[in-house]
Amino acid sequence: MTMVMEKQSKIYIAGHSGLVGSAIVRKLEKEGYTNLIYRTFEEMDLRDSNQVNHFFETESIEYVFLAAAKVGGIFANNKYPADFFRDNLFIQTNIIDAAYRNGVKKLLFLGSACIYPKMAPQPLKEEYLLTGELEPTNEPFAVAKIAGVKMCESYNRQYGTKFIVAMPINLYGKKDNFNVEISHVLPALMRKFHDAKKSNAPFVEVMGTGRPTREFLYADDFADACVCLMNNYEENEIINVGVGQEITIGELAEKIKNVVGFDGEIRFDTTKPDGTPRRLMDVTKMSKLGWKASTSIDDGLAKTYDWFLKNIENM
Repeated sequence: MTMVMEKQSKIYIAGHSGLVGSAIVRKLEKEGYTNLIYRTFEEMDLRDSNQVNHFFETESIEYVFLAAAKVGGIFANNKYPADFFRDNLFIQTNIIDAAYRNGVKKLLFLGSACIYPKMAPQPLKEEYLLTGELEPTNEPFAVAKIAGVKMCESYNRQYGTKFIVAMPINLYGKKDNFNVEISHVLPALMRKFHDAKKSNAPFVEVMGTGRPTREFLYADDFADACVCLMNNYEENEIINVGVGQEITIGELAEKIKNVVGFDGEIRFDTTKPDGTPRRLMDVTKMSKLGWKASTSIDDGLAKTYDWFLKNIENM
């Protein structure tokens, strides 16, 4: 019988202030879970094993959503490869091991679609992991995340833990990172078009050819999937979470341009890298659990830009 969270269960959301973590908090609160635990970076540095171990030893955590990670787009991954590798290894290793040592009932670790091989067949099936070379622009991040996936699988095999792994496609939404230099493609484009509109710029430059395709999942939909998995999934195999539909970067730029209301031109800088040519999830396993995304890309972009406009002064 699958273990299910009780409404009073002590649930730790690691990375609660980020894009995914904050969406998980909103979902849990909406569903009536009343014993949610989280810590700010100032209160606990997840890269410090002593701090993490002390936290788990004193808090009697029952369930963990491991949404904490150092993330970024192509530019950030290229500029800070050591940071992405080191920080993610430390964060996930400390939390996963402390969860085991302190009897956590269940943990959900978040992988990423970008850790699949660069030239893997599409749509991406779970069994394609580790079957080919990685995308060079984010290899350090991918290797660290793969280590987390294998750590969960290994602890399950050796210690009988219930540590599950969800593989989300590109996520976006409220509390995203809109810093053009280090963010992912969707929030970076939204910020570019917003700034261009504000300054009456004649065009917005988009990195690459615009031809690669990506799949985008609204973060609040993913949070819904995370709660579904925590209550309904215990297999020692990764599971994809996505929408099963793709869009070119060029089409995405056009949609964001319309949402923002920018009247200028879109120009593609073909001297910049495209990254992986195509990334689409096979979501068959998730569909069999009865889950599917409910927010369209158009509605998601509108909600995200509305949040951006209300919070831009605090960025």
